Amino acid sequence: MAKSFLKNKHILAVDDEKDIIETIQEILDTATVDSATDYKTASEKIYNTRYDLAILDIMGVNGIKLLEECVQRDIPAIMLTANAMNPQALIESIKKGAISYLSKEHLSDLDTLIEEFMDAQKQGKPTWKLLFDKLGDHFDLRFGDNWKDENKDFWDEFEQHWTVSRGIQERLRHNPDIMSKGI
Repeated sequence: MAKSFLKNKHILAVDDEKDIIETIQEILDTATVDSATDYKTASEKIYNTRYDLAILDIMGVNGIKLLEECVQRDIPAIMLTANAMNPQALIESIKKGAISYLSKEHLSDLDTLIEEFMDAQKQGKPTWKLLFDKLGDHFDLRFGDNWKDENKDFWDEFEQHWTVSRGIQERLRHNPDIMSKGI
């Protein structure tokens, strides 16, 4: 059996709903999960603590700004949302460097999904392709069958270049190992 990514990892969970935080902590019980219910507290934790992963709500805590801060600190981030479950928030999450974007409807599968995303990332495989392979039907159901047509150029380019998406490029710009090489 493969080694668990979650075991003994330090994860930050940010959501303005305390019951969501508690659920995340229960699901990720093999990891140490710090929490924050507002932007200011989360931002301070991001800058003062080294996390292996952040799980960020988009609404209520300024999740996109927190995502930018995670990228600057080289902390992989998964966006978790209910109210911002729309194509525009998904595209913004991709562009800003999130490694995934999940509906709170998938919260019960969070541990399994994180394991799969982090394993894919470790192997250099695109986490977004994994997400759409696994949950593409969910996006179609939520957004409609032709939801990608409105931003067709973005999606065509994105799907051709999963591994070098703008979000990945943004992450690489903040990676100290790459920056130290002058790349």
